[in-house]
Amino acid sequence: MLLAVAGAPRVFAQGIRVEGAVRDGSGASVPGAQIKLSANSYSAATTTDRSGAFAFDGVSEKSGTVVVTANGFQEPRQTWTTAAGVPVQISIVLQPLSVNQRVTVTAARTATPLGEAPVSDIELMHEDLRATPALTLDDALRQVPGFSLFRRSSSRTANPTTLGVSLRGLGANGASRALVLEDGIPLNDPFGSWVYWDRVPSVSVASVEVAQEGASSLYGSEALGGVVQFLTRPAEYGGVSLETSYGNQNTQDISLAASGGIGRWESTFAGEAFHTDGYTLVPEASQGSVDRDAYSQHGTADLTIARKIGADGEAFARGWYFNDSRNNGTFGQTNSIRLGQGALGANLDFGSFGTLQLRSYAVFQTYHQTFDSVPLDQNSQHLTDLQTVPAQGIGGSAVWSRGLGKRQTLVAGFDEHVELGHSNEQIFSAITGNNLRDTATGGHQRTAGVFGEDIIQIAPRWTLAVSARFDDWRNFDAFLVTVPITPAGPTVTLPYASRSYTAFSPRASLVHEVNSHVSWSASVYRAFRAPTLNELYRSFRQANNLTVANANLTAERLTGGEAGIAAQEFNGRLQFHGSFFFNEIINPISSVSCQVTPLPAICPAPTANTFTFVRANLGRTSAPGFELDWLARITDRLQLSGGYQYVDATVISAPGQPSLVNQWVAQVPHNELTFQARYTNPSLISFSVEGRMVGMQFDTNQLPMGNFFVLDAMASRSLTHGIEVFTAVENLFDQEYVSTAATSLSPAQRGLPIAGRFGMRFDFPSKRCRFRRSTQHPLNSSSDNTFQRRPIYWGALT
Repeated sequence: MLLAVAGAPRVFAQGIRVEGAVRDGSGASVPGAQIKLSANSYSAATTTDRSGAFAFDGVSEKSGTVVVTANGFQEPRQTWTTAAGVPVQISIVLQPLSVNQRVTVTAARTATPLGEAPVSDIELMHEDLRATPALTLDDALRQVPGFSLFRRSSSRTANPTTLGVSLRGLGANGASRALVLEDGIPLNDPFGSWVYWDRVPSVSVASVEVAQEGASSLYGSEALGGVVQFLTRPAEYGGVSLETSYGNQNTQDISLAASGGIGRWESTFAGEAFHTDGYTLVPEASQGSVDRDAYSQHGTADLTIARKIGADGEAFARGWYFNDSRNNGTFGQTNSIRLGQGALGANLDFGSFGTLQLRSYAVFQTYHQTFDSVPLDQNSQHLTDLQTVPAQGIGGSAVWSRGLGKRQTLVAGFDEHVELGHSNEQIFSAITGNNLRDTATGGHQRTAGVFGEDIIQIAPRWTLAVSARFDDWRNFDAFLVTVPITPAGPTVTLPYASRSYTAFSPRASLVHEVNSHVSWSASVYRAFRAPTLNELYRSFRQANNLTVANANLTAERLTGGEAGIAAQEFNGRLQFHGSFFFNEIINPISSVSCQVTPLPAICPAPTANTFTFVRANLGRTSAPGFELDWLARITDRLQLSGGYQYVDATVISAPGQPSLVNQWVAQVPHNELTFQARYTNPSLISFSVEGRMVGMQFDTNQLPMGNFFVLDAMASRSLTHGIEVFTAVENLFDQEYVSTAATSLSPAQRGLPIAGRFGMRFDFPSKRCRFRRSTQHPLNSSSDNTFQRRPIYWGALT
């Protein structure tokens, strides 16, 4: 902080003038900060304007203090003094809150200091995402070791049904084994639980929180392996942010966020448009005449209108639209999705009686997919399947929380959601091209759950959190209708029996702050995941691999625990976190090969030029491992960070499939390593370098894919306030690596080759590093996360 007294006196008839500006550590202005001036018996208060400036006129004293309050920053107190009649000018630089003062909302489903959350919880701020060379949000999250999708490919070109999330080696099966939220609203597909990562405009994201423990005790089925939540920017101060870029593969992207308010009304809008010609998935040596670049394009829009209620309450309405289409690497294989979603909600503050968050949403979508059979030489193709999958999801929740004194917080809630969808298919012969049959299959799934949580500071440096949830879910109105076409025959209708299940999911965690430098935590938990409508009723094809649905699947059950330690030294310039974890899943859903002996009873009859798999519950898998993360701020401008995870994800038992026992869990590497070097100098140049090493893994348990290393880089320069240009390169050295393993019927597919782009960022007014999330922001639990420049945070460093 710097205080200076102006040299030229200006005498005011009724006192002196005290004025100044408030900025953060990067030099960006901080609007909306509360300024309180005290001088003996005189006191006054104001807020900073959009440029971060403030002023008090008519101050009758010659000395006093100024206190600045802004969410996400420490509260400085500055004294001032002056000669009679000389105005005072003050420049105040705010420092970010310490870790124990910062707040996370995901792990406990209510605002919780990071110092009281498990040390494995991760928070990536807007500036962390802004500094990564990755174009898509899922690729940006790969800097978290253990975060992966079902396959190694990126959402920029992959089939969306392979975009489910895996954390800590649990693996994905197309369906995500983690819940993904945007401001408390699920992003998981209602039919298949995969994730459309492109639905969230990247420029609108204020922060991302990743809770890597089983979280069914608060969130229910889809949070088997944890929760990933995107928290978007608030509407409080208005303005526009835009990012646009162009790169090789004819990749074009524009992302926009705007917000403003009038009186007690406020609104935000975010949108994004993207197109890429993509690249040919099959390596050049194996390409044939049917191969083409796997292009994709999408557009998304997100509008919120909200009205403040009282001092801290708010009601809102929100709507999304998303349209995505892509080619899957040959001329005949395409997919597309159209999706609309609406949400209503309120954040209500009842003072000493606590707060209540109400949410309701409805999503309607239609997915289209075509599948081909392609021989190994890639020189011909035959249409095998046309799919149309309409699906809907409707849900709502109520979450009440109340603080009891300063040491205890109670949380209780209820939520219910219903998913319904059908897969309508035309099946063709891969040999003759004849339409063999038409089918329609699908059903309904209803889930309702109640939960409670008690977070209590049992001693000054000890925090205990205990939560539990009871879920009841039911599958009903399920059917399979088959209409033979060639040869013609009678329609066959097969109704599936309704089934209902229950699950109890407890969790307990203990956090101990040993001193101001070291803390540790330990957790134990149970979690579950119900099979999706997609896994129960819809078949799909990847190249020449056909995966068949199974209406008799049962829920996955997880038991797990973790223990970790976090430490920091040199005023937070050196930070370290390490955790040991263990997760075991009973009845994990996996794709089982029908090319084994003995043949699983649920396998269909063999089909020419096709490897057939069927979804089935294995007996048991385990995933013990450990993770290490570190960060070093070498100077105020240079920081280094990195992470490593080892996980031994193994099939422990597989009744009827003895060949799978002791095999690695499919699509899970044992070793992952990431690192980042970042230099920040807005007045000159900023750059970052990221590396990622992924160890060997297996596709469908028995097809090996070798390890690989990719390096990404980015450089940017600020031209003037609010305008920045940048260039970024992914896979800088054009490392070729396998994303889908080769079989005897189809060649391998490769991951993203070198992808460069250049672009511009525009913020008006200049708001880089200064947005914050308020407790009134719609669609989110209370939180004070600051949208500002800060290092990647790896856990609850105290």
